[in-house]
Amino acid sequence: MAASDAREAALDELLARREIEDVVLRYCRGIDRMDRELVRSCYHDGATDEHGSFSGDADAFIDWAFRLLARYSVTMHCVANVLVELRGAAAVSESYGVAFHRSDDPRPELNLVTGFRFVDRFERRDGAWRIARRVATTEWSRVDERGSWWPLGEGLRRGQRDRGDVLYALLEELDA
Repeated sequence: MAASDAREAALDELLARREIEDVVLRYCRGIDRMDRELVRSCYHDGATDEHGSFSGDADAFIDWAFRLLARYSVTMHCVANVLVELRGAAAVSESYGVAFHRSDDPRPELNLVTGFRFVDRFERRDGAWRIARRVATTEWSRVDERGSWWPLGEGLRRGQRDRGDVLYALLEELDA
């Protein structure tokens, strides 16, 4: 293989890895901002998701997830350790993460912190890397006791779980 061919292959691999990682991160943004369209854009048509007590196609998963997410006042999904194994136009990625769920409801199941992994089969179709199959594992979970929460000060900007979040205003500025 010529040096230029090797360089091009390495660049293609690097770009594929970055695109796959971006999908994982966009998914988390979509979940935390309750942006259904953004979450849906992370999946190929016909994709499946095994997630907690849910197992089925991506569209049914999104309906299920957004019903559950509506119970929380805040969620934050933090992802690290994204490892991607590429095989041509297919890949498997394993992403470690921690998800924070907070609600004004004191029930423990509505105020928890969970360690998870997303184990995803990605496919590149029509030039786009998206999830074809997701298996979400739960590694651990603990209650986030309301008594341990630090009160947020007055005047602090808070995130919003819709397109009213400051993120969307700044994104619109980029397009202006």
